[in-house]
Amino acid sequence: MTTIGFVGLGNMGGPMSSLLVQGGFPVRGYDVSAEARAAVAWSVESLDDAVRDAGVVILMLPDSDIVEATVRSMTVGPGTTVVDMSSSEPLRTRALAEELAGRGITLVDAPVSGGVARARTGKLTIMTGGAPGDLALVEPILACLGTTTRAGDVGSGHAVKALNNLMSATHLLVTSEAMLAGERFGLDPATMLEIFNGSSGRSGSTENKWPSFVLPGTFDSGFGLRLMLKDMRIAVGLAAQVGTPDPLGEAAVSFWERAASVLPATADHTEIVNWLREELPR
Repeated sequence: MTTIGFVGLGNMGGPMSSLLVQGGFPVRGYDVSAEARAAVAWSVESLDDAVRDAGVVILMLPDSDIVEATVRSMTVGPGTTVVDMSSSEPLRTRALAEELAGRGITLVDAPVSGGVARARTGKLTIMTGGAPGDLALVEPILACLGTTTRAGDVGSGHAVKALNNLMSATHLLVTSEAMLAGERFGLDPATMLEIFNGSSGRSGSTENKWPSFVLPGTFDSGFGLRLMLKDMRIAVGLAAQVGTPDPLGEAAVSFWERAASVLPATADHTEIVNWLREELPR
């Protein structure tokens, strides 16, 4: 089977690479963090060791800057397929794909949604961008991780992922405002969620984030607040680049920026509720 170089063994990449190992693929993993490398038995000590002779290289990295720097420093030959599963900027993804094509290397994008829990169970939603033939080559690999839907040409997966997270973050913000207003009125939070989830106000925030991470007070979805903010900025930036005004999205970004300026660097994105509790006037 195709040897996979997996770069980025963090909260998402670690369990995702584990699923590929369980699926029978030879995997060599790498992360700049020695702690992340130590957490998986299939890690190697350098990027070159991870990608050497790999037919497919999967990237699960924080942003386009790191993706580009990593790809440009990799020693891989023609015929290699690079799968960027990070949350990258769509137009930069397209430009990088053109750059790599000149070296005989194929780049497709395949960002994910579902968080750490679904990364562990292989039930991620995977949004792919690339030529159908290129995506068909990596489909058996992605099938170990979740369900794939082709969004369009290269860069399309990253575009729809950013737009999805802008929606998700905006849902969480307005849901939290409504929940806190209801609490102050004297409504029971669990009862509110039960009613919302049977009504038109339901969303991923009412069905999952509030009951799973906010009400228990764990705030441990595994997706950082600043990563959510980064994706939101990508989405509103894309809207500006294609000439589509996005005033509500921009307003949501401003709220998340204010939260990020106050909350700890390690804050989970669900902790925006804590910020709102302190921010809302008594």
